[in-house]
Order: sequence, then C-alpha cells, then structure tokens
Amino acid sequence: MINSEKILASARRTIITESQSIAQLSDLITDDFANAAELIYNASGRLVVTGIGKSAIIAQKIVATMNSTGTPAMFLHASEAIHGDLGMVQPGDVVICISKSGNSPEIKVLVPIVKRFGNTLIAMTGNVTSFLAKEAGFILDTTVNAEADPNNLAPTNSTTAQLVMGDALAVCLIEMRNFGAEDFAKYHPGGALGKKLLLRVGDMLDQTHRPSVAPTSPIKNVIVEISQKRLGVTAVEEDGKIIGIITDGDIRRMLETRDSFSDLSAKDIMTQNPKMVSSVSMVVDALNIMEDFSITQLIVADEGIYKGVIHLHDILKEGVV
Repeated sequence: MINSEKILASARRTIITESQSIAQLSDLITDDFANAAELIYNASGRLVVTGIGKSAIIAQKIVATMNSTGTPAMFLHASEAIHGDLGMVQPGDVVICISKSGNSPEIKVLVPIVKRFGNTLIAMTGNVTSFLAKEAGFILDTTVNAEADPNNLAPTNSTTAQLVMGDALAVCLIEMRNFGAEDFAKYHPGGALGKKLLLRVGDMLDQTHRPSVAPTSPIKNVIVEISQKRLGVTAVEEDGKIIGIITDGDIRRMLETRDSFSDLSAKDIMTQNPKMVSSVSMVVDALNIMEDFSITQLIVADEGIYKGVIHLHDILKEGVV
C-alpha cells in the first residue's frame, strides 16, 4: 500500500536539502568567479561549455541561457570533443568544463588538449583538488555536502548547484552588458515580450479590409460596409481626411431610438475626432489606448492618410498579452 505521508516527507526533504546546497554556494564565490565573468565578457570568441553525463545536460541549459542574454555560447559534449568535435573550438573562445568529480577519463583527455589550443579553461567542479581544478585557470566551486538521494549517488544537489552557478554567471554578464528588456526581445521575437517591444501596428495591419464611407453615405451603405469588412467599424472620410468613425455600437444605439433611418447619413451618427494611432506605433501602445478609453478598435493613419483599422481581437490573437 502506498504511504502518501512518506512520499510527501521525501519530497519535502529533497527540496529542503537542495535549497540548503544552493544557499551554501554563496560562501564559495571567490575572486575566480569575478575574473571568469570578466574573461567571458572581454572574450573575442564564444563561450564553449562542456561536460559529460548529467553535467552535459546542465551545460546545454547554461548555453541556452547565455545565448538568449547576449553572450554567444556553444555546447560541446566532452566525449564527442575528443572524437573530432574539438574542431568547433576556435582561438579566442573561453571554455567552461563542468564536472562534479573533475577526474573522469574524458575530462583528463580533454583538458590538456584545450590548454594546448591556447584557450582559457574555467572549471566548474565540486572537487577543488581534482585534476580539472588544478589544470584550470579559474575555478567555480560547486561543492555540495551530499546528494539528495538516500544512497548519495544520483546527481541531484550537485547538478542543481551547477545550474545555479551558471545562472549566477549569466546574470552577472547581463548586468555587465547592460542587457535590457529590448535586447532580450531581439532574441525572443516570437514570445510575448518580444512582440510587446518589437511589433508595430503596421506589421499586423490588414490593408485589404479598410472600411470607409463618405459623410453623405446612406445608413444602409454604412451597415453593409461594416458587415462586409468584419471589423465592427468604419471610418468616415471626406477629401482624403478622416472626419469621424461609426461602430456597430453606434448603429445599435441609433436603431434603439429611431424606427426609420432613411433620412440619415453617415455624418449624422458618426463620432467626430476618433482615437487614432500611426502605423509606426508599437502595438502595445495601441492596446494601452484601447484600454484607457474602453474601445476595441483604433483608426490607423499616417499624417492624416487613412491606413486601416487595428482591432483588439487581432492584438489578442497575436499573443501580445
């Protein structure tokens, strides 16, 4: 029979153990960390991160974080490195080698070759007396007292420590580069943040659906235009200038107060001086205007020239929010 309390106790113990291992890392930060960060920041080449086993998986995550935050990085599997992939390492590259023990056979083969190439080696290891630590130019100490599993065998606390040390290095480099939200967006153009900071109104404007009527247009024509263009709105144009806007809400309100509208034209029910936005405006700015005035559409115009309509539904569909 499954003992739920025992399972929950084990889970909590693991989380507490790993959090304690992470907390102890702050005491292991030395000048080597600062020197390593400065070396990577000033490098003419890329950051190459290598490891084997679970450390290789951590290396891949560190590489992904670095690449997305302005530090060009590349993953190199330690075992593949010594079978031909070392050709990926170029002059000017800085190499971080991740290994808990620092004494694995692959590491002992790889390290001298990297040094022979002339690349600076940074060790991220839980054994500061290991072969890797002794051969490295700088040491990032990820020592943990024990693993979280009862046999003290499965990489748990040690890999978490490696991951956190990599994050600490990445954050320091972010700050050194003054890497801001707009920089981050450049590397994540498909994400919500990227779209907020990069997507402009003109990028998502459908100019084939550009509803427009003249001020003298009969109401029937206005209704047909709104219905056909499917944006719930039409601009009212005169002499090439926008003089008003009519929404489907305006049509409904008119019908509530009148039995007949044969004597009315667009100018009689339009809203003058509508809210507008330019095509070069950021989509998020258009969204803010809609929210501020509780509207769902905005006329898009550049220097008075009508470009189309941007709708709240289009912004939501694009994933800006």
